[in-house]
Amino acid sequence: MMQEPFDIEVGEVEYAVFPEEDDTYTIFKDGVEYLKIQKDTEKLWLKLDSETDLPLFSEDEEVRLIGQQISAYLGE
Repeated sequence: MMQEPFDIEVGEVEYAVFPEEDDTYTIFKDGVEYLKIQKDTEKLWLKLDSETDLPLFSEDEEVRLIGQQISAYLGE
């Protein structure tokens, strides 16, 4: 069963999180699709390329913080 969308906050910014399959999440910011992220390991979250949906292996602080909030929300 697909999980329902939920909201998280990182600092002053509110994001809407739409769970997809395989630990992948579409993130909306200000009502607009903002990025897709995927949980790689317990601590590592990857931004997905907007064209190919392939993981981008670069350190991204915002993605890391969003991932932490998703994990906290899911009680992981």
